[in-house]
Amino acid sequence: MKKTVHVILLNALFLLLTGCTEDARRGLSPIPTAFGNLNEIVVVMDADMWDGAVGDTLRYYYSAAYPLLPQPEPIFDLRHFTPLELSQDPLRKELRTYLVVGNLSDRDSPATKMIVNDIGEEKARKAKEDKEYNSAIGRDKWAKGQLLIYEFGYSEDELIAILKENFPAVRKRVNQHDSKKVDAYVYLNGENKRLEEEVKEDINVSMRIPSDYFLALNDDNIIWMRRETDETSSNIILKKIPYTDRSQLSKDNIIAIRDSIGRQYISSTLPGTYMQTNDVDLPVLTDVTKINGYYTLEARGIWEIVDDYMGGAFMSCLILNPNSNELLFVDGFLHAPGEDKRDIMQYIEHIIRTIKF
Repeated sequence: MKKTVHVILLNALFLLLTGCTEDARRGLSPIPTAFGNLNEIVVVMDADMWDGAVGDTLRYYYSAAYPLLPQPEPIFDLRHFTPLELSQDPLRKELRTYLVVGNLSDRDSPATKMIVNDIGEEKARKAKEDKEYNSAIGRDKWAKGQLLIYEFGYSEDELIAILKENFPAVRKRVNQHDSKKVDAYVYLNGENKRLEEEVKEDINVSMRIPSDYFLALNDDNIIWMRRETDETSSNIILKKIPYTDRSQLSKDNIIAIRDSIGRQYISSTLPGTYMQTNDVDLPVLTDVTKINGYYTLEARGIWEIVDDYMGGAFMSCLILNPNSNELLFVDGFLHAPGEDKRDIMQYIEHIIRTIKF
């Protein structure tokens, strides 16, 4: 009897210690950090929906051409997994950005089950009663640094309308999520403090300039900064302009300013060549926005070298300085023959958006 009791106690102790050890092991396991490429979205959706009208709508908006590049590149790179495919490989749950789409009227749908499990039954019912409630945000579900965007409705027609309506907001949210990754890459090796100080002293502008940019020219008319690699040439030009009236904040004027700089300063190795805006092959798109609270006219398009076979993408800004009667013209342009340009243009834009007076 004593021997039996002794064995039972030993077994119980063993089970207790084993359970504690397993719990401790789970508790001590490091939480993975999400990984993945810039501008990449993992779409979690049932296969039949991905292959149908809902998937077509999603691809139409999210894979549309990024504005504006010499060769088309998508706004986002999409990867599709069904919920089953997602669960088959643990690494698929450690990516950075997910878009989960489901028809809540189909309770047998794996994607719907995933959405309801994550947002809860109460919110799923709310989505049926309130058509304005059609999306939700989640973070760090399987790994640190994850963004999950849920979009849901009670029919495929509803989902199509929701994807169209919500795209601008989703795009902004994903870009904000990516901004830390962009910042980490752009300033991987720190900042060029000497060049930052020169810009501040000469034109009273503060901006974060990466360490791998160097001063190409400062002639009291423009400041030209460059980053050169074997494959790419990234450029940022700054120029102060007296502000007289709002007619200066126009598409024609911003093109005229960059073309005058291009004619005077930028050429290829061939004599008589110069840079100009090419608004024939692709239009120049303009938008009124703000950079750090300052009124800004933004223009995007492509440039070319007259009488030579060179070209690329540009982003120009006219920023109104509220502290003086001046405009700051900023031009970021890229020469990257044979290379993808979308991400590099985003790096240039990220630097420009650090500007403060």
